[in-house]
Amino acid sequence: MTSHITSTSRRSRMHLVAAVAASALLLTGCNAGGDPNSGGTLSESPSQTASPSTTPTPTATPAYVPASATGRAQNVPVPVLPEVAKTETKEGLEAFARYWFEVLSYSYETGELSLHESLTPQTCAPCQKSAEAIRAWHSEGRWLVGGQISTPAVDSTFSRDESGKYKVSVQVHQIPLSYVRADGTVAHTDPQGADQGNLLIVSYSSDSWRLDEVGSIVG
Repeated sequence: MTSHITSTSRRSRMHLVAAVAASALLLTGCNAGGDPNSGGTLSESPSQTASPSTTPTPTATPAYVPASATGRAQNVPVPVLPEVAKTETKEGLEAFARYWFEVLSYSYETGELSLHESLTPQTCAPCQKSAEAIRAWHSEGRWLVGGQISTPAVDSTFSRDESGKYKVSVQVHQIPLSYVRADGTVAHTDPQGADQGNLLIVSYSSDSWRLDEVGSIVG
């Protein structure tokens, strides 16, 4: 009796092992993407197994750091011309005026004048005076603190004058400037002035606005 039970148990275990092995072969054939009618083989090429794709790690945007007595401004966002500012409309003209002052503000913070110069004619005397001060105080290790510009109000009647140009009035607020020497000492700081009224003379051609002149509005 004992030997019969043992023999039967061995045969049962052999059948069970065979069934498990067959099941494993079928699963291997499915996962390898083989022909389901082939019964699955172990000769499938390992290169057919898809490797998991890797997702690139996003690069963090460096934080903006304004200038201070201890150093220059860092990672100042570059102004971007809005799409509407490319259109010959009242909204486009006013958006361009805001953008022009954003670029000037960027130049005060960074000393970078290439973008400002691309929008500003050499004949604009106030513009060139500002550019000279920016260039001088961002050279030989010096830098500027403050000077950020905002435009609380911008308005235009959107009508051409006899020369085909437009006028847009802009209220300009600027944070006082501190002029810092290369050794970190402050040469002087401008007092906070009242907001200024500026009149921009602008023309439109070739799908873009161009600044022609900047003047002051006297109240």
